Amino acid sequence: MSNQTMTNIYESRVGSFKTINHINGRFSKDIVKDAIKGLTAQQKYIPCKYFYDAYGSKLFDDICYLPEYYQTRTEMSILQNIAPDLMANLLDYDLVELGSGANHKINILLDAISEQNRSTLRYIPVDISESALIEASRDLLKRYPELQVFGIVADFISQLHLLPADRSRLFCFLGSTVGNMENKEAVNFLQNISQNMTEKDKLLIGFDMVKPEETVAAAYNDSQGVTSEFNKNVLNVLNRELMADFNPDHFDHMAFYNRDFNRIEMHLKANCDASIKLRSLDMNVDIKKGETIHTENSRKFTEECIRDLALQAELSIQNCYSDADGWFSLAIMTRKCSNLGDPT
Repeated sequence: MSNQTMTNIYESRVGSFKTINHINGRFSKDIVKDAIKGLTAQQKYIPCKYFYDAYGSKLFDDICYLPEYYQTRTEMSILQNIAPDLMANLLDYDLVELGSGANHKINILLDAISEQNRSTLRYIPVDISESALIEASRDLLKRYPELQVFGIVADFISQLHLLPADRSRLFCFLGSTVGNMENKEAVNFLQNISQNMTEKDKLLIGFDMVKPEETVAAAYNDSQGVTSEFNKNVLNVLNRELMADFNPDHFDHMAFYNRDFNRIEMHLKANCDASIKLRSLDMNVDIKKGETIHTENSRKFTEECIRDLALQAELSIQNCYSDADGWFSLAIMTRKCSNLGDPT
């Protein structure tokens, strides 16, 4: 563990913050394993976590403010409504944001409380991109110099056990990232959160709801082509990390609604025959024109799906909030009392 963990103190103009890196060396091993498994499968795929290098994180931030991308503005409007009540009694808490990215949503929660109360909080952003995490932490301290910030570079799906547990926590899993997971993976992940929660901990989690297909499809096929660039950037990550020679121009962005699974699927479709060399793996991959590489799923939920997911994960839904159109929901969940050994 020690040779894969690195702690750093960073200075900003208004204070300092600490980060700890739990994936030094692990990232290289994971991308090798995932590339071999994914690019040799019958339906080729690349896990969507490799979108998020520094440039990919910036592109996703741009996507969030596109006119077609309803998710962010809808979720933020709900956060604005619930933040005062949610944050009213949060003193001496850890505010843990899984897959933190930019600060737009966490700012809404922090703005809802006084400077004195904020000074009792420790904000723990968890992200796979160290550069994005450091940049966001510096920006956050400019806005809230009284805040304690402890950034953790980790894969929150598999490294949840590495998070601090010395204080009560509000876990924030926003943006409907849970929709990127297959159902079994989502259940296992939320069970892992549940098993790591105490009776005082809470989980704030976002769900993108089922809605007209044309609205959903437009959000992943924006007129400015930012989502296309974001999708293709995963090839640049493979090129850099695995000494590969993917030409992004040989692939077209493809996103469509799969009714059978209530999800958007994103693929990269080859527009010509291509033979790819991954030199660091001593591996060649042949891709025929019209063949696709599956890069992401984004599942859309119903109220029944949310209840079923919570039930399987041994979580209790304390409250569920939505916008007037029912396009997005934020649920507050707690660990079931039966998990704590209380009488039933």
